[in-house]
Amino acid sequence: MTRLTLDRPGPLMALIAVQILCTAFFLWDVVEDLRTGAMAGANIVYASTEVIASLALILAVIFEIRVLMALLRRQAHLETQVSVAAGALADIIETYFDDWGLTPAERDVAMFAIKGFSIAETARLRGAAEGTVKSQLNAVYRKAHVPGRGALLGLLVGDLVDAPLTSPTDRAAS
Repeated sequence: MTRLTLDRPGPLMALIAVQILCTAFFLWDVVEDLRTGAMAGANIVYASTEVIASLALILAVIFEIRVLMALLRRQAHLETQVSVAAGALADIIETYFDDWGLTPAERDVAMFAIKGFSIAETARLRGAAEGTVKSQLNAVYRKAHVPGRGALLGLLVGDLVDAPLTSPTDRAAS
């Protein structure tokens, strides 16, 4: 239900709308019963049930609207955090590339490696020989002082995990 609500709140909003219509119907019926005097005598149990059902529906609608709004706020917050994390990772990667003194070709190859591309895929995408890509990757690993791709990723992600995240607003203010 949470996934459905966060990805597409439409079905939950439709359910809430149906509940509002049902509540309006029950309230209208109660008012009509009061107006016509049908709440007297034997109908009092029936009328009381309608009043209780109306109150329960009103409470349910209020609760569901509050939950939906909280979920939508949470989704917006998580999307912001993912954006901040992606920006922070990009900043960390660029800082390391600068510190290591990578050439533009080594930066390209390193980014392909970080993104999970194989040597063959990287060579094809860059229009280079696989041997050239292997040589450039080895230069990246040597300059980064890591034995391979896993250690390179660990180094970059490790710094992201250790660094406090700031919001785009906080970064703009500094």
